[in-house]
Amino acid sequence: MNSILIIDDEKEICESIKMILEYEGYQVDYATTASEGIAKIATQPLSTILLDIQMPLMNGFEVLAKVKETNPHISIIIISAHGSVENAIMATKLGAFDFIEKPIDRDKLIISVRNGVDQTNLLLENKEIRKSLLGSEMILGKSKAITSILELIDKVAPIDTRVLITGENGTGKELVARAIHNKSLRRDKPFIEVNCAAIPNELIESELFGHEKGSFTGAIQQRIGKFELANKGTIFLDEIGDMSLQAQAKVLRAIEDSRIERVGGTKKIDIDVRILAATNKILKDEIGKGNFREDLFHRLNIIPILIPPLKERIEDIPILIDHFIAEIIEKHKKPKVIFEEDAVKFLQSLTWTGNVREIRNAVERIIIMIDKKSISRKDIEFLFPTNKTSIEDIIGDSNSFQEFKEKAEKAFILKQLNANDWNISKTAEILEIQRSHLYNKIKKYGIEKEG
Repeated sequence: MNSILIIDDEKEICESIKMILEYEGYQVDYATTASEGIAKIATQPLSTILLDIQMPLMNGFEVLAKVKETNPHISIIIISAHGSVENAIMATKLGAFDFIEKPIDRDKLIISVRNGVDQTNLLLENKEIRKSLLGSEMILGKSKAITSILELIDKVAPIDTRVLITGENGTGKELVARAIHNKSLRRDKPFIEVNCAAIPNELIESELFGHEKGSFTGAIQQRIGKFELANKGTIFLDEIGDMSLQAQAKVLRAIEDSRIERVGGTKKIDIDVRILAATNKILKDEIGKGNFREDLFHRLNIIPILIPPLKERIEDIPILIDHFIAEIIEKHKKPKVIFEEDAVKFLQSLTWTGNVREIRNAVERIIIMIDKKSISRKDIEFLFPTNKTSIEDIIGDSNSFQEFKEKAEKAFILKQLNANDWNISKTAEILEIQRSHLYNKIKKYGIEKEG
């Protein structure tokens, strides 16, 4: 969405700004009275509003406050010939995204509008993700560990303090961070996630703090960083244990000063951001290795939350399975299925090194591959071989490549027969061979049905 509304009582200014922004590819409309502008806001989706302060009957501050009550996601840029510090402070307190003085500088206008549109789209995207993945964002479980974590989230969410979430990959660290944000006083403000492990070290500072045009090769325009985009909201620094020491120093300074500086810039920018961080590393060990700053660790670790691996809370597995079944059949438009008790117990017996993420993938694989309404252990065992058969096991005492191939073929056919309840026709179809050919193989290898 890239629609802009200008509200200014001077028609010439409206038309001038409209022409500039339409040339940049935006859809632009304008209103010359506050009441007309409010009516248009109520009837059309908007990315950004350019709002004058001095207008008859209702001034820009009144409009700003009114719009923020009903449309908190829309970025509002104040434009005014009265560019006093007091006006700028008032606009910021009321939730304005930016403040531009008249006469308007074309480049500053374009940059401000572009950044405003980006922030609005981010807010809407986060809102839609929360809405569409509401079920997926639930922290599920009845174990003592999960119960304690949920109680801690309720306790710390309303308090504007930093939280460090630790745990293995796939345990749900991001879910805990989102739950804290969604229960906080900042819930209607941005939740900006940064995967520190996925960003090259040479780009992490620009990603976090933004950069000025020309600050380095390839910086062809100004960029707003994640800290600025998260202003008034929450920034989630995922896998912070992988952040470079140089970037760590800047994050520490941002925490201490509540201000940042863009790469290549000299202006200090005030920020109001709640920081949540997560890592799968043991940061005290990383401090000992010289990979993580001890002072930053203590700044982030005000409230520690440790999420235990799934192997330590197997009583949560049936709840997770039921939840994922409902989610996946809805996603793939599949008929309703149930996992029989022996199938659930079998899944509880496995070692889930990928934790919740891995078991969700496993449930999806089962539902797609096993075409049954009621799924038993026998249906799924072949998908999860508990004693991993290695190449050496298959080779055994094979004296030739032909002997090895025959042993491997026998093992594969037996697995498919068991998976299909020894339905010869179905197994032959899956193996893409004739039934008579399959019967010959069974006879040749002496394959027998167990039990």
